[in-house]
Amino acid sequence: GNAVLSLSRRQFSAGALTEMVVFAACCTSTMLLAVLLHLGPYGVPSQSVFIPAVEFAAIMTTLGVIFALFRVGEPKSLTVVFIRTIVVLAVGFPIAYAAFGYAPGGSTARQVLGSASLYALASVVLIRAAASMVLESGVGLQRILIVGNGAEALAVEKVINAIGPRRSVVGGFYPTGTEDTPDGRPAAGEARLFPRSIELPAIIERFQIDEVIIAVREQRGGVLPIRELLECRISGVPVRDLSAFYERVRGEVPIESLKASWLIYGGGFAQDATRTWVKRVFDVVLSIILLLLALPVMLLAAALIFIESGTPIFIFQERVGRGGRPFLCVKFRSMNANAEGDGVARWASANDARVTRVGRLLRKLRVDELPQLFNVLSGEMSLVGPRPERPLFVADLKNQIRFYDIRHSIKPGVTGWAQIRYPYGSSVEDAQRKLQYDLYYVKNHSLSLDVLIIMETVRVVLFGEGAQ
Repeated sequence: GNAVLSLSRRQFSAGALTEMVVFAACCTSTMLLAVLLHLGPYGVPSQSVFIPAVEFAAIMTTLGVIFALFRVGEPKSLTVVFIRTIVVLAVGFPIAYAAFGYAPGGSTARQVLGSASLYALASVVLIRAAASMVLESGVGLQRILIVGNGAEALAVEKVINAIGPRRSVVGGFYPTGTEDTPDGRPAAGEARLFPRSIELPAIIERFQIDEVIIAVREQRGGVLPIRELLECRISGVPVRDLSAFYERVRGEVPIESLKASWLIYGGGFAQDATRTWVKRVFDVVLSIILLLLALPVMLLAAALIFIESGTPIFIFQERVGRGGRPFLCVKFRSMNANAEGDGVARWASANDARVTRVGRLLRKLRVDELPQLFNVLSGEMSLVGPRPERPLFVADLKNQIRFYDIRHSIKPGVTGWAQIRYPYGSSVEDAQRKLQYDLYYVKNHSLSLDVLIIMETVRVVLFGEGAQ
C-alpha cells in the first residue's frame, strides 16, 4: 500500500524505504554468495567477509540514492532500473575495492567483487521484475476517495495518477454541492462521481476505500459532511486535508490551502535542545571534512576568478538569518565586479548577463557556494536549511507571501529541500513555490532528512539538475 513510515520525523514512502532495504540485502547476500561459490564452503568462513559485505551494501545503497535508483514518485521501467543499477555498480566498484583494503577479510572480498556485482545486478532485476508482476495485479493497491469535485479535487486526482497505479488509485469523487463548473456540470475527473444521497460510510465500505482526501479549500458553512467524516475516521479510515496530502505526497506545504490552525496544532517543528545539538555537531564535523576535501577546488576557483577579472575573489553580502537577524554571507564572486555598482539589489536570472564565464561554471557546479562553509562553522548558517535571501527581497516577499517569515525560524542552509526540489527561479511566484518546500523542511527537519538532502545535492551537482 501507500503506508507512510515516520523516521526521525521525516516521512518516507514505505515503497522507497523497502527498495533501499531490499537492495542493501541483495548486495550483502550476493557478496557472501560469491565467496561461497568461488572459494567453496570450506575455503573462507563467511563471517570473515561479513564486514566487507556490509561495506559493499552501504556503498552501493548510498550511490543508489545519489543516482535516483529509489526516487519516490517517479515511474521506473525495468530498463531504467537495469541501467541505473549498472551505473551504481560501475561507480561503486573502485570505491568498494579501495574500501576493502581497510577491512578484515577485504582481500578475499576483492577477489570476488566482480562476481558479486554481477550477482547483485541479476538479483535486483529479477526481484524488480517479480515485484512489478505482483503490483500490476492490483495487490496492495490503495483506493482513495476525494471529497470535492472542483479544481482542487481535479488537481489531487492528477497528482495521484502521476504517482502511478502501483501505489494508489482514485476510487471516486464525493461532491460537496458547492463546486461546479461555469456551465453547471460537475467538474469531476475520470473516476466515478458518487451522488450525495449515498452516505460516506456506505461508499467506503462498498468500494473498500482506504483513505479520504478533503479537496475543498472553503470548509465553513456546513459544506462538509462532518458527522460522516468523523464516523469514517473512528472506523480507522484516514481523513486528510489538502495541506497534509501535499505534504505527504509531494514534500511541500501549499500556501493557498494552508491555515494557521494547521501550523499551530499540527505536528513537527522540532526545535528541542537535542535536535539543535545534533544538527550543530553534524554541521561542524561535516563542514570541516568538506573544507579539507574541497580546498584544491577552492584554490583553483580563486585563481580562475583572479585571472579572468581580477579582484575581489570573494563577495560579502548581507543576508537574513535565523530570527530575521542579518549576517554577512561569503561566496566566490561569480558576477562582474560592478554588477551592482548603483547599490541596488536585483534578482539574478538564469542567463544573467552580469555572470562571468568562470562564474557560470562555478554556479553550475555550485563551487561558488563553498565559502559558505565558513558561515556554517561560525554558526550563522547550517549545511541544510532554507536559502538565505537579501534583506530587500525579504521585506518585499513578506508583504506578498503569507507565512514567509516561518522560514526564518531555523538557520539558513548552504543547500536545502527547496534547492533540490525546484528549478532556478527569480520571481515572486518562484519564491512562493520554494517557500512551500521550505515550510516542509522547517516542519519535518531531522538528521535523516539532512543526510538525504546532502546526498541528493551531490546528484544534482553531478547531473547539472536543480537550481542555485
